[in-house]
Amino acid sequence: MSKLLVVVAGPTASGKTQLAIDLAKHFHTVVVSADSRQFYQEISIGTAKPSQEELAEVTHYFIDSHSVRENFSAGMFAESALEKLKQLFLEHDVVILTGGSGLYIDAIINGIDQLPNGNEDIRNELNRILMDEGLIKLQLMLKETDPDSFDKIDILNPRRVIRALEVTITSGIPYSALLGKKEDKLPWNLLMTGIDWPREELYNRINLRTSAMIKNGLKDEAIRVLPYREQNALKTVGYKEMFNHLDGLLTIQETEMLIAKNTRNYAKRQMTWFRRYPEMIWMNPDKTDELISLIEEKLKSN
Repeated sequence: MSKLLVVVAGPTASGKTQLAIDLAKHFHTVVVSADSRQFYQEISIGTAKPSQEELAEVTHYFIDSHSVRENFSAGMFAESALEKLKQLFLEHDVVILTGGSGLYIDAIINGIDQLPNGNEDIRNELNRILMDEGLIKLQLMLKETDPDSFDKIDILNPRRVIRALEVTITSGIPYSALLGKKEDKLPWNLLMTGIDWPREELYNRINLRTSAMIKNGLKDEAIRVLPYREQNALKTVGYKEMFNHLDGLLTIQETEMLIAKNTRNYAKRQMTWFRRYPEMIWMNPDKTDELISLIEEKLKSN
């Protein structure tokens, strides 16, 4: 029987955790998390980390594996996770990979492109332009030098724009032309599935989850990690807004509303990312039996 990596993707609050657990229990296997914030031990409420009861149902990897004081990039994750998957496939025919962090899932299934090293002088100059002339100046530079990247990356994210420009200027080759060059293929078969809710239902789930996070102690969690607020792990929806509340800039009601709003916007970006994959099989979240049948057919056909 061939080995099969089953990806369970989808936006935040879509029910990936429970679906992954249900699949793992049925196929007597394990779950590998590709959620870029659930790696961190100190933050559980704001990351909607699986509960201790859920973690006890099946073995999970890359949950609570790092501290917020550590940097754990997509490339570092891919290296560690691929090594773990090799070990897991010695014991299992099916492994479940789940998460809403598209870049981290992509790092597993497509690899990380080998880009040239950055240039600190160029980066500093780009940051100076950002401060003095604004993001729109950098966007115009990117549009002129690498229109493909301008069309594809999140141009509202200064870090992404600066990275694309830095690589383009350093190498003399458009950033977009350097992507997708990795040719190593996964040694296992792949089935990509995504959870697709009607928009209003998903937004309602996000609003309910946000309220539950506030009630379950998100503020106290934010207080505990406040000394590390400048770490990349904490520059994320939920914590940024709560830190502003702790600074006296928002009431708790305003904080909850803003977290819900920003989470809904994040869910839109997640869906945009995942819809890029033509092989993604979109499914209704209550069709677990159909997905199980699909996995079983995939195993038999390979």
